[in-house]
Amino acid sequence: MALKPNIGLSEDVLKKDNELLNAFLADLHVLYIKTRKFHWDVAGPSFKEYHEFFEEQYNALEEEIDLVAERVRQLGGRPVATMKDFLAEASLEEDHDGHIDTPEMFKRLLADHEQIIRELREDVDTTDEKLNDAGTADFLTGLMEEHEKHAWMLRKYLS
Repeated sequence: MALKPNIGLSEDVLKKDNELLNAFLADLHVLYIKTRKFHWDVAGPSFKEYHEFFEEQYNALEEEIDLVAERVRQLGGRPVATMKDFLAEASLEEDHDGHIDTPEMFKRLLADHEQIIRELREDVDTTDEKLNDAGTADFLTGLMEEHEKHAWMLRKYLS
């Protein structure tokens, strides 16, 4: 029998936190796969630089995925863990296009990171103001700042 967390948050708050975190976890998986796809597909005169840049990005996402899944477990939940569930929960879209040019890869990843940032801003407000869960709000704020950094880097490649 698993013990429920007794950390000053009601069962309802924990449930809502975990729903929110699992939706974010699903988006992270979609973004991870897309970034990995672009890492494999990138071509051109700056191939090596872009190939390594995308690798840095997907490695950071992989670490973040683990942190989010562990936060779900800390709050007594179960992280979504199948491709079917990721696609059902995610707000981001998979990339179904064949090979696209490198600037378009950067544009699509930038759009996804910016969407994640906007959604995380709402999630921070929800967890802090509506759920009174400062821990999850702080956790999500740190992750939002990481996505702001990723977005900034992608914008710099496009400028």
